[in-house]
Amino acid sequence: MKTAGLSIVVAARDARPYIEQMLGRVAGCGREVIVVDGASTDGTATVVRDRFPDVQLLELDLNVGYGSALNEGARRASGRYLLLMNADAWPERPDSIERLVAFAVGHPSAGALGPRLLNPDGSLQRSVRGFPTLWRLATEYLFLRWLNPRSRALNAFYGADFDHNSVRDAEFLVGAVLLVRRQAFEDVGGFDPTFFMFNEEVDLCYRLRQSGWDVVFVPVAEFVHIGGASTRLDWDRMYREQLRSHLRFLRKHYGLRRAEQGRRLLLWSMRLRALVFRGERRRLSQDAAAWLAAGDASMLLDLPA
Repeated sequence: MKTAGLSIVVAARDARPYIEQMLGRVAGCGREVIVVDGASTDGTATVVRDRFPDVQLLELDLNVGYGSALNEGARRASGRYLLLMNADAWPERPDSIERLVAFAVGHPSAGALGPRLLNPDGSLQRSVRGFPTLWRLATEYLFLRWLNPRSRALNAFYGADFDHNSVRDAEFLVGAVLLVRRQAFEDVGGFDPTFFMFNEEVDLCYRLRQSGWDVVFVPVAEFVHIGGASTRLDWDRMYREQLRSHLRFLRKHYGLRRAEQGRRLLLWSMRLRALVFRGERRRLSQDAAAWLAAGDASMLLDLPA
């Protein structure tokens, strides 16, 4: 079904196992669909080109990161609404896209809207989160949230006991599927390209809310999301990038001193995890701790992960 005023922008990086199923659900019916391929090495672009000739394919020479790829696609899009998607996500219901857009049309203060996300087995994938703060990072990386996962005080970072069955305002929504009003997206300058991977949607939602736009969870629309399809291919680097994105968010919105405090918190958290975990998780924690100990927050934010 064609939805007037909508452009679908997909960021893809080595997404061949999923791209055909995803495009099979969203392409066609006159929809404007733009796939931005971030220098895939597995033939993702070939699948798009050969099997979906009506999809606009933008092939980048480099992997510029998730937010930057979506920025490139948004520049080419013509719609008043931008459905920004991972390549490993697709609508569960045939009318999920239309439901999301209809809600946006009826709620002009909504700058970004997110559907209910489901795991491939149909179970709920919690997608409503809280902005990173030192305390919230501590509750996650020092295992405090496991003491009471339903507690707002101990688990606001992961949305605690957020109701995923009703429309609610949110701090931020997981960026696997986001419907963004173009006016709002352009008002805040799109995604910040300094966030290579992780927290780019956190930063976007933070700036939207700071600019007076609402960020809204809309459960009448449902999408399946695999999760980690691209990041697991190079998880060592991506785990460090995840930690670095926390520091980048803290520095940008709370200052360098807070980012340095965050670095120290994460460093000791990784050292604790290296003691608690075994096998691959221990090695990953040790590697992350060594990286966090290599310099102060300012230096780490300027060096490759």
